[in-house]
Amino acid sequence: MVDDEEAITDLVSTALRYEGFSVTTAETGQQALDAAESSRPHLIVLDVMLPDLDGFEVARRLHARGQDVPVLFLTARDATEDKVRGLTIGGDDYVTKPFSLEELVARIRAVLRRTYGPASETGDPELLRFADLEMDDASHEVRRAGADIELTATEYRLLRYLLANPRRVLSRAQILDHVWSYDFGGDGRVLETYISYLRKKVDALGPPLIHTVRGVGYVLRAPKAAP
Repeated sequence: MVDDEEAITDLVSTALRYEGFSVTTAETGQQALDAAESSRPHLIVLDVMLPDLDGFEVARRLHARGQDVPVLFLTARDATEDKVRGLTIGGDDYVTKPFSLEELVARIRAVLRRTYGPASETGDPELLRFADLEMDDASHEVRRAGADIELTATEYRLLRYLLANPRRVLSRAQILDHVWSYDFGGDGRVLETYISYLRKKVDALGPPLIHTVRGVGYVLRAPKAAP
């Protein structure tokens, strides 16, 4: 995360860490080049207007030395020619300030998927992660904030489906069909019961992640910040 505005760096890096990413920060273009060399990031969120090298020059130098790391430009420069230049020199996306944190995280995930494939966010196809919640399919273990969570087989299947579709509102019919594999005749009480079980085990360890969308179904997402 490269930006000379400390407030933005702190905001974005905190949000990304909450989403399960490991984040290194830099305030200048040279610091960004040094950090990219030492830590070999999977993606760089890069401001254009930096106090020494601008973001376009940072991206050019990365490419020149053979580091084809994905770059998402995050900048107040919203002119069309700036966007075209950023994408032409190898940028993978271009987001202008002011920006939505939710959209930024979604765009980061999209770039990672395009670049590395569906397992890119965790680096392990058997590990599902959202915020501080982790599910390891290989060991059949679930943890939140480092604490183990004991689940029944049905609770595990339900949570896995939610984890595989973060921020996507899943209808009751979709969940019943996927988790139980047959039609309950429209009776969603069994689903509501298991959602309640999961909340007692998962949401008891941190901010609530399992949310009800009235009249539709359920979604796994971070709680909305208080106004």
